[in-house]
Parts: sequence; C-alpha cells; structure tokens
Amino acid sequence: MIRRRPVPAAHPARPPTPRTSALTAVLVLVLALLALPAAPFGGGAGAYAAEKPTVRLSTSQAGTGGSVTVTGGGWRPKAILMVLICGRSTPSRGVSGGTDSCANADGRAVTADDKGAFRRELPVSEPPVPCPCVVHVSTITGPKAAADAAFQVAGHSVEPLPREATGGQLSLLTDARLTGSDGLLTWFGAPPTRELVLTVGNVGTSPVKDPVFQVGTSHGVFAPRWEEQRWRGTIRPDGRTRITLPVDLPAGAHGDYTVSLTYGGKVLAERPWAVGRPWGVTLFWLMLCLVVPAVLFRTGMAVVDRVRPARAAPRRWGRGRRLPAWVPRPSPSNAAHAHPRTPSSARTTPVPVPVPAPSLPWFTPDTSRETTVPDTSRETTVPDTSRDTTVPDPPT
Repeated sequence: MIRRRPVPAAHPARPPTPRTSALTAVLVLVLALLALPAAPFGGGAGAYAAEKPTVRLSTSQAGTGGSVTVTGGGWRPKAILMVLICGRSTPSRGVSGGTDSCANADGRAVTADDKGAFRRELPVSEPPVPCPCVVHVSTITGPKAAADAAFQVAGHSVEPLPREATGGQLSLLTDARLTGSDGLLTWFGAPPTRELVLTVGNVGTSPVKDPVFQVGTSHGVFAPRWEEQRWRGTIRPDGRTRITLPVDLPAGAHGDYTVSLTYGGKVLAERPWAVGRPWGVTLFWLMLCLVVPAVLFRTGMAVVDRVRPARAAPRRWGRGRRLPAWVPRPSPSNAAHAHPRTPSSARTTPVPVPVPAPSLPWFTPDTSRETTVPDTSRETTVPDTSRDTTVPDPPT
C-alpha cells in the first residue's frame, strides 16, 4: 500500500499593509513632481535672471540738495549696482555718451539682496549736461544690466535731445578679441598695449565714413576711462570690414581690466584683460635696497680709515715707568754685566770684509822686476853675556 504525502495548501494572499501603501503613494507623488515642468518651481537665481530689472523713484522731481529714494527689483541676487543721475537721456533711449553725462561724484553704490531687490537714498545733484534726465542704475560686476527711470532736476536747464542718425548703422558680426603680448619693458613697468580686433557690418541704408568709436578701460569696480578713436575708411551698406583699434594702459598697471567698445551710444563689445604684475620693478627695488646700504657702508669705512689717526706701538709692561723720588737708585756698576749686551742678530751676522777697488792698469806699479830681499834666514852671532865677569874691588 502506497502512502501519498499530503499536498500543502496554498498560502492565502496577504492584504497590503499601511506601510506599503504609504511608500507607493510617496513614489507616485515623486514621479508626478518630476514629470511636471520646472517653470513653476524655478524660484532660484534663474527666475530672477529671467525678469527684467526695474527702477522706481519716490518722487519724479527734486531740487539740488534734496534726495530721492530709489528702489528696484528683478536684479541678479547679490549684484553690486551703481545709482547715478544722468542728463540728456530718456528711459526709452538710454544714457547716451556713457557715464560722462552723469553726476559721477554724487553717485551711490548698493548691493541687491537674495531676491534681487534693493533700496538706496540718492542725493540730488545737477548732471554736467542739460536735461531731460534719468536715474540710471547699472551693474558694476558680473553680466551687464541697466535700467532707467525718468527724473527732473528742479532748476536745471532742459534742452531737446540731439537727433539720432538714421543713415548707416554698425553692428558687431564677430566676437572681439585682444591680440598682442607683453615685452621685456612691460615686465619692468612699461605701459601694456593690445589691439582690439573685431568685424563690423553696416546694417543701415547709407554708408558710414570715418566712424568714431569709444574705447574704454576699467579696472575692478571703477568707472571706465573712455578714449575716442577714429577709424579711417568707409563702410558701404550691407558691407563688412575688419577694424583694429589700439588699447593701452597706464605704466605699471596690473590686475583684471575690462575693455569696452561703444559706437553711437551702444556697447558693441566687452573683453576681459588680465594684466600681470611687473615683477621687474619689484626686483629692481629689492636690488636697490641691498646695493645702496652696501655702498654707503664701504664709503663710510673708507672715510673712517682716512680720518682716523695712526695707532702708536703697544708699550711693553714695566718699561717707561718712573720710580718715585724716595726709592733709592742702584749705584752704577762697571762689571761686565752692566754693559749692554750685543744683540744676537749682530753677533750671528758676519761682518762684511771690504774688497779693494780695482785700480787702473796704467797707475799700477811695475811688479814684474825682481826685487832683492835680504836673507834673514842666516844665523847671527850674539855675544854670550851669561859668563862671569870679574869686576875689581874698589879701593878701600
């Protein structure tokens, strides 16, 4: 008899738990949020960058010595802005001629907040050119942006705006670039020079003859220094040409500069220019600080050696001293040790023997003749006085 194993019954399906349902709902919500367009949720810097900068004034007219409150919005967060009163300008036309038509001395700087808004009190002053005037707000660093609001300076002259040229109009066709390099003299503080090269085209209906461009150089947050340069030539309608304009900086300039090019009050190009530090000047001053003290020291030592008196020979101990008067003096002695001794050098040095000077031959006596010399070698008889001699006795 075969026994069959009992077949286990199938597990019944478990109902979904509350935790699983919550995870599924969260996942579906996340997928739905990702599928939605990002425009409604773009509340960051991109949203403020897409807005157009605006400027509002607390009053539309004020006299010199007063003030006006300037507020704005839609600017780049944390952007540094410059607020100026400019003449010969309108909000629709903008500021013509750059900041030369603005009251730069009484301008104010302000930093936008995290939302791109700002608020600044601006003193009212007369611009160097007649009105109509505007309150001009522009960025100092970062991408260029500007906005204007109409403003009337009470008591300032008002003149009609100059008529805009309706003939030829230049437009930038290619990006401008700076060409050139620094030389050895620039490393020692010579003015850095470059050439701004760009291609422009005439999009107007009449030719442009000898156009005048404005080339500006600015360093950091300072206003550009503009210089007018005339390009000799004629650009026909629908024509294009390559323009090269020289750009130079002051002697010893270094740091980050910006080169701007404007024509007809419109900015055509802006290029950054990083200028290296003139290390040759630093090296020169360092060498000067080392060489000059060394030369002065040597000169002073030479003068001291010249004016210093000659030093006397050192005196030996015990010589040259005088004894007091009450001390008895030793009596002079005639002994041998009382005489001064002869120096050892004098005793050891041989005395030179004088050599007779040679005489002339005609003054020398003739010594060739024979001279008789007496013979002293013979014996001479000497009487013997040693014998006894009888001496007679004297008489008594």
